[in-house]
Amino acid sequence: MESYLFPFDSLICMLLGISFTVWFTLLLVFIIVPAILGVSFGIRRLYMNSLIKLFEWATLRMERGAREKNQHLYKPYSNGIIAKEPASLEQEIQEMRRGGAEPEFDMSDIFNFCRRGVESIVDDEVTKRFTAEELESWNLLTRSNYNFHHISTRLTALWGVGVLIRYGFLLPLRVTLAFTGVGLLVVQSSIVGLFPNGRMKNYLSDKVHLMCYRICVRALTAIITYHDSENKPKNGGICVANHTSPIDVIILASDGCYAMVGQVHGGLMGVIQRAMVKACPHIWFERSEVKDRHLVAKRLSDHVADKSKLPILIFPEGTCINNTSVMMFKKGSFEIGCTVYPVAIKYDPRFGDAFWNSSKFGMVNYLLHMMSSWAIVCSVWYLPPMSRMEGEDAVQFANRVKAAIARKGGLADLLWDGGLKRGKVKEVFKEEQQKLYSKVLVGSSEDRSRS
Repeated sequence: MESYLFPFDSLICMLLGISFTVWFTLLLVFIIVPAILGVSFGIRRLYMNSLIKLFEWATLRMERGAREKNQHLYKPYSNGIIAKEPASLEQEIQEMRRGGAEPEFDMSDIFNFCRRGVESIVDDEVTKRFTAEELESWNLLTRSNYNFHHISTRLTALWGVGVLIRYGFLLPLRVTLAFTGVGLLVVQSSIVGLFPNGRMKNYLSDKVHLMCYRICVRALTAIITYHDSENKPKNGGICVANHTSPIDVIILASDGCYAMVGQVHGGLMGVIQRAMVKACPHIWFERSEVKDRHLVAKRLSDHVADKSKLPILIFPEGTCINNTSVMMFKKGSFEIGCTVYPVAIKYDPRFGDAFWNSSKFGMVNYLLHMMSSWAIVCSVWYLPPMSRMEGEDAVQFANRVKAAIARKGGLADLLWDGGLKRGKVKEVFKEEQQKLYSKVLVGSSEDRSRS
């Protein structure tokens, strides 16, 4: 019996060996080697254009099916709310009292604050920036809209084929590339770290980082269009960009080398950080050091003072926003007094949602979503360098840079702090409303005494 099974087992092992050989050969020839050389065969662009045509066809089928079933497609931008012209607190209170009440505290004033609170909840400008951007059409991903693939049989079948392609082919391919890129980064950075400091070490470090990040970009099937490359960040400066996802780092670092800033981590992330810092002077902070603003500012200042060191990459928002807006920039990066290189990043949500909602998804779950999406398509704009003007404080400088990034990326420019998604409303905002109301009462009392 065993004599009959042995040839069969050998055949299975041989076929598996051939399959793995063919698989890695294809990866090496069509993905890894082009990534190392920084060239592209145009396969990803062809893939993206094919997806666009597929989405257009699916949208037409979806609209036709909805008409046949006499249904209405959901329009995310149609919320039925009619915008009201903003008015001052005093005007709103006078309107509430209808001009006939005494100019002093009245119980009806409470309803004004209640109404404003309800309006803020209904059309909240902050919390909707921390949810996935809604699509007007379906991109054949269940997580973008679950109900669309029930409209017609063809769409359901197409969605099923898409699941097989994304999870059966693209996901294993991307996971393999991700492990390859991260593994090469750890091993080669450690080897480069053995070289003495000098031009050779810096040259090898740049090549290793670019090669590994480009492999990781291909692990996401990222199609990136870089604009205005003459404005790319230079040594001795700080690069600031809007923040949507942890992959923002990979998107930017695949086109140029940067010194990273971040907190020291454990586990696999800690291994990567320790390997990277051997080859390049990245800035990692211990948990206790992050809260020391003076220490952080000093280490950043010392880094940018050395013109031989790479530009520092910083995301001043401090948290991920859903790529529809840019929120308040922390002023720390703008107090150093060096040249700032703004960068705007805009993702195309039709192919996959790049936004990381850290309060809803863990890192592993988020990466699974990324690697099982169709692709990551984005545009990157390098803006002209900016410096702090005479008489301009750090907050004003940060707001000027933020406004420039928002304009270039077609994003809404908001003054709110992105930290509001995790923390409670600051007391200073409550006190501001209290002061406005007290001025209304005090002003009314003064007017009455003069009369």
